[in-house]
Amino acid sequence: MVLWEVVARGHGSVYFPPPGRIVRHAHELWFSGPVRHGFLSEAAVADILPSLGRMGAGFGLAAVAGIALGVAVGRSRSAYALCNPVLQFARAVPPPALVPVFVVVLDFGTPMQIASIAFSAVWPVLINTAEGARNTDPLRLDVAAVLRLNPVERLCLLILPSALPRIFAGLRLSLSLSLILMVFSELLPGTANGIGFTLTDAQTRSDLLTVWAALVLLGALGYLLNTGLLAVEKRLVGSGRATG
Repeated sequence: MVLWEVVARGHGSVYFPPPGRIVRHAHELWFSGPVRHGFLSEAAVADILPSLGRMGAGFGLAAVAGIALGVAVGRSRSAYALCNPVLQFARAVPPPALVPVFVVVLDFGTPMQIASIAFSAVWPVLINTAEGARNTDPLRLDVAAVLRLNPVERLCLLILPSALPRIFAGLRLSLSLSLILMVFSELLPGTANGIGFTLTDAQTRSDLLTVWAALVLLGALGYLLNTGLLAVEKRLVGSGRATG
């Protein structure tokens, strides 16, 4: 970073501005607002919050659907044997390739963006949850049968806690995919706000300083979201079983 700063200042290129200048521009653009707004500027409220809302909605839908379907598939041998080839095929499809399909079905707009994020992010959660539920210790299942636990008690006290490390591994992959799909869906025509829109708009105006600032913002968001999810995982699973 120091070398980048020194070389960029010495060269004076508009294509590779110094990191210090990028950070100052990002601060002035998004984090120079009043205290009562959490230091968020009008540009941050107009662009960052809608992006986070779309990503949060898509990731939340993917997490709920992935965990529910993953437990159902993982606890049934016949369902797992039937669905596993389909799941592996769906996982191999590049997520951005599915966006045109959702554009045709839902047209441009927020529903299309949320649906594309959710559909692309659901597979890692579903597959990892199915593997975790499938590998529940048989001895513990026998003990649950002896204790006559009902299906809900088995799910809450045995299957889900056993599958938690795999579930969180899938959630972390899905979170990264959600961030990628959020930006990609906002690059498409018909988008009026968002970080991806800001990136495209700045590129059109040859405002490379804003382009670099948006890239730094996306990197920081990815790091913070992953760190937050890892903290939740360590809290629920324990540091010894966490995947991070």
